Amino acid sequence: MNSTILTSHLGDAHSASQTSRNSRSGLYRTYLLFGAPGSGKGTQGKALGQVPRFFYCACGDVFRSIDTRTKVGQAFIQYSSRGELVPDEISIELWEESISNHVETHRFKPELDALLLDGIPRNLKQAKLMGSRIEVVKVFHLSCPDRSTLVERLKKRALKDNRLDDVNDAVIRKRLETYEIETKPVLGYYEPALIHKIDATQSPARVLWEILGMITGQVERQKEGSHPGRSAAEPQSRVTGEMVIGGQRNSECR
Repeated sequence: MNSTILTSHLGDAHSASQTSRNSRSGLYRTYLLFGAPGSGKGTQGKALGQVPRFFYCACGDVFRSIDTRTKVGQAFIQYSSRGELVPDEISIELWEESISNHVETHRFKPELDALLLDGIPRNLKQAKLMGSRIEVVKVFHLSCPDRSTLVERLKKRALKDNRLDDVNDAVIRKRLETYEIETKPVLGYYEPALIHKIDATQSPARVLWEILGMITGQVERQKEGSHPGRSAAEPQSRVTGEMVIGGQRNSECR
């Protein structure tokens, strides 16, 4: 996608009124990437994080970079080292501390940037705790009903990243079961109008195109003016239809 055109569209999407409202409320204007392990949240988050005026925060990265010198970092280690579940309050405090650090170092500028979250909130309690911190603009639900596809994706990712524990079928299926029981109900916490379901079995480029289209309003406008026999989300130009990630087409999701 032409970067000039994309930046222009995003400028419209993040209007001055949105920015001022965000400043008045003190909440971070936020887009959530939501889906089961292996649905492609990380792939999309990293790609969107390269787009101007987006700041990408992956929950996994927050936990892997814990500062054990802080009280909340020490509390997290105490629970995790004993193999116990970390209380949601501590997890949210860690996330908030990480975001504050990014604000202080000017990597994340809340008055200008939209926050893009991946992997948090993980359950209903976390969603409620974060209600006083974020203003959710849209939830992108990367849907992949075929669990065998997710299993294969997770196995490939585990081998690629040398995460050998994740190659085990039992471990993978346990993660997917935990998602269904604990995380998926979070979708019911948000207004249905905020949730946008996307077929995660498509190519990463196609999924990214749909997400950007929803952010800029292009997908909604195409649905309103779609022609008979043409998919509402079908690219209308050579530029958007041929958009690729990192200069190449890639069907593997993370």
